[in-house]
Amino acid sequence: MNYCAGLDTSSSKTAICVVASKTGDTVFETTVTTDPLAIAEALEPYLERLERIGHEAGSVAPWLHRDLSGLGLPMVLLESRHAAMALKIQRNKTDRNDAYGLAQLVRTGWFRPVHVKSEESHRFRLLLTHRRTLKRKLLDIENEIRQSLKVFGLLVGPRVRELTAQDALIGGVTECMLRAWSALWREYKRLHDLLIRFVGHDELCRRFMTIPGVGPVTALSFKAAVDDPRRFAKSKTVGAHFGLTSRRIQSGDSIDFDGHISKCGDGEVRTALYEAASAMLVRSKKWCAVKAWGVKIAAKRGHKRAVVAVARKLAVIMHRMWMDGSEFRFSAGEPAPKPAKKGARLALATAP
Repeated sequence: MNYCAGLDTSSSKTAICVVASKTGDTVFETTVTTDPLAIAEALEPYLERLERIGHEAGSVAPWLHRDLSGLGLPMVLLESRHAAMALKIQRNKTDRNDAYGLAQLVRTGWFRPVHVKSEESHRFRLLLTHRRTLKRKLLDIENEIRQSLKVFGLLVGPRVRELTAQDALIGGVTECMLRAWSALWREYKRLHDLLIRFVGHDELCRRFMTIPGVGPVTALSFKAAVDDPRRFAKSKTVGAHFGLTSRRIQSGDSIDFDGHISKCGDGEVRTALYEAASAMLVRSKKWCAVKAWGVKIAAKRGHKRAVVAVARKLAVIMHRMWMDGSEFRFSAGEPAPKPAKKGARLALATAP
């Protein structure tokens, strides 16, 4: 008899359920600590006949997936939204029932597998997310100081300390906020400089940055999110992966229209591509075929739709550049440019 198993994981405990592949009957249930060795030990009696072991995508999923696969277990990572909708039919929401439901999903094959990114990509994402968090906290402190002082008729400019020096209480409270802002700013600059060094020594990111509007953050975000370009059979599906294509809403004969973009996938990469597209259309002085195409769309359908279209086009172009090892071409009939020297590329990467 062959078996399938489901794991419902949390940061401390993991519920395990093993079912028979043909009948779906429950064979074994237990709860262990969230540790690859403990999970492998619990499943060891069934290891030779285990067909698949399913678990949902989550914070600890990449770590468990890599370590359990290394121990020889047939792991499958399930798309979390798809699994959550399937588990909603259960009357009672418990870890035990979720593990049973996941086991039934992998047994029937009614699941959507998720790509497990490499450890290198997760390291890049760690750098990007921490840098983004510090940047947001900096903006929060700036906005808090500016908004709170308006109550006293103090309109904040470049000299905040001089503005609040007349009142001891307001000046003391504001000084605490300014010291916190200075500390965050120093650490933010350290992470940003580290990101610039990473990008400057990465050949793929340097090629990405030859595209007008694409900077270090967009280049590294795209590389970390895609991880393996071969998992996309066609380049045009990358835009849909990051939620830059419109939804289709159809029901019967009376309802059939295209809605707004789906906003699926990594929102930070989608934001970076949107900002790069906006910079290409508005701020970049270099003319290229993509920009000309976007300007035509803006004239017909508006600026926002044009930026989304160009962002989707950038995702397609960057994926194709990655697959082919090619350089960005400013016009359709232009031959592939020669690679720039390493010193010139490093200078480009360190530019503001």
